[in-house]
Parts: sequence; structure tokens; C-alpha cells
Amino acid sequence: MSRLRQAGRAVLVAVRARSRATGDDGNALVEFLGAALILLIPTLYLVLVLGRVQAATFASEGAAREAGRVLSVSSSLAAGMPRAEAAAGVALGDQGFVLAPGALTVGCGSAVCLAPGSDVTTSVRIDVTFPGLGSSAGSWLPMSIPVTAHAVTPVDTYKEAAP
Repeated sequence: MSRLRQAGRAVLVAVRARSRATGDDGNALVEFLGAALILLIPTLYLVLVLGRVQAATFASEGAAREAGRVLSVSSSLAAGMPRAEAAAGVALGDQGFVLAPGALTVGCGSAVCLAPGSDVTTSVRIDVTFPGLGSSAGSWLPMSIPVTAHAVTPVDTYKEAAP
């Protein structure tokens, strides 16, 4: 029995001496934290950018739909465009975006725009910029992602025709 104990002690002493000789105490924690930071920061940035693109998609779809609705009940294109731009601006503002000049485009489905029974096509384009990148990255990296939404809104068949 004593030989077995002596052998066990000898193995334990050898293991302790070997772990002291390598000097790896605490390095696994440092390596884990370093790898976690290297992987975590780009992942968080990707989630931030994808969330912003999703918000732009939601906002542009709502803006195109609301602009089409406003135009479909307007008496003329000239009278409806300021209200359509205001409606699109409110829809974009709900998600933190601003309607840029020329971002709202309107197309008519017939020769006479807003004629009863025709369609109104509205498109809204938003450029989603990457947050936190300086201007120096613009030479080799696109600084924005374009997001476009289209909506086709029917004009009521029983709408009063414009004189």
C-alpha cells in the first residue's frame, strides 16, 4: 500500500511541476477575452447595420404606400404631390429618416393621371449610411446602401373625374 501511495504522490508532484514549468496559468482567460472582442465587435456592428437597413425597408414601404393613398384621393397630381410628400415624410420620420428631394417618384397607369379606375405607382428611395465610418473609407468602401420600395395604388372607379 505504501508503494501505491508513493507512486501516486510522485505522479502528483510531476504534474504540478509540469504545470509550473509551462507557465500557462491564466492564459486561457486572456485568449478567450481577446478572441471574444475580435469576434464580438464586428458582429455587433453587423447587427447595427442590418437593423438600420431593416428600418429603412420598413419606412420606405410605408412611405410609398401612404404617398399612393394620398395621391389616389387627390383631384390632380399637382394638388396631391405636396400632400403625398408630406405623408411620405411622416412615414419616414417615424423610423428616423428624412425624405430627400427627388426620393419620391410617381408614375401613372393611364394617359390621364389619377383618372377613375387607373393606378398610381409610387417609389421611395432611401440611402442608408453606415454609422461610424469616417470619410477616408469612402474611397474603397461604398458609404451607403440604397433601399427602394414601390407601391401600386388603385384610384377608385367611382371617384369624381377632374374637370
